[in-house]
Amino acid sequence: MKAEHVNKITVLGAGSMGHQIAMLCALGGFDTYLQDINEQALTQATDQLDGHMTKWVKKGKISEHDKEAAFNRLHTTTNLEEAAADTDFVIEAVVEKLDVKQKVFKQLDEIAPAHAVFATNSSTIVNSQIAEVTGRPDRICNMHFFYPALVMDCVEVVQSDETSEETAQLALEVCDRIGRTRVLLRKELYGFIANRILFALTKEAVHLYEEGYADFKDIDTICEKALNHPIGPFALMDLSGIDVGYYGNVQLYHETGNPDDKPAKSVEEKVKKGELGRKTGKGWYDYTKEGARV
Repeated sequence: MKAEHVNKITVLGAGSMGHQIAMLCALGGFDTYLQDINEQALTQATDQLDGHMTKWVKKGKISEHDKEAAFNRLHTTTNLEEAAADTDFVIEAVVEKLDVKQKVFKQLDEIAPAHAVFATNSSTIVNSQIAEVTGRPDRICNMHFFYPALVMDCVEVVQSDETSEETAQLALEVCDRIGRTRVLLRKELYGFIANRILFALTKEAVHLYEEGYADFKDIDTICEKALNHPIGPFALMDLSGIDVGYYGNVQLYHETGNPDDKPAKSVEEKVKKGELGRKTGKGWYDYTKEGARV
């Protein structure tokens, strides 16, 4: 199958990643269904996307006509069967937990047409662990977008030993259609490339903070001013969601049994308190005061 033969794309999960991925697909000309079990999440996603696209129109990035056309191609539903029964391509963006993803893919495998390709947007979990619950491991791959997907111009496409070349090439072509630079990884690796580099930086930053060498704000300042990073590791955790990295570490520890792979204590405390970053108004920083980072 070629990208020009893909008529319908289904995006599962209307959270911070899913709704933006769905918008990219609609802007790319695909008839797109965004599915979530929570109706409120879909309403919120639509409102946020309208705000983003209105800004794009004002900045001249797209025309008002293009905006309207994209929203005409974007549909929302809480019904998985409506979203996937006649789909050609699925991008899953649900919570970063293996058991949840496996449950979703098992349902998908029963609902979606035999030709449909499934891609997971997981930031850490390799697709073979999810594919094993389906009858189509050759049609499953990773498509790892970066947050925020409407801004970040990169997608890591990852093959497992069973992912077919046709599936990988189709995922790459879809990336082309939605205007994203894509990189193909032909071997599976926990965390892929970008996140493994990022994990190493974040792990050291949290270690330095927990050992009392410097406050987290000062560590961010050093990374931003001395290393010229656009954003420090703690502010980046807040932006992407502290829980995302936490669950990734939980999964890694589950696989390796290595105590060094456990989530850091300070990160675990944030998750237990529900302080997950910008999306909850507080993480390492407090965002409740007129959106400012304090």
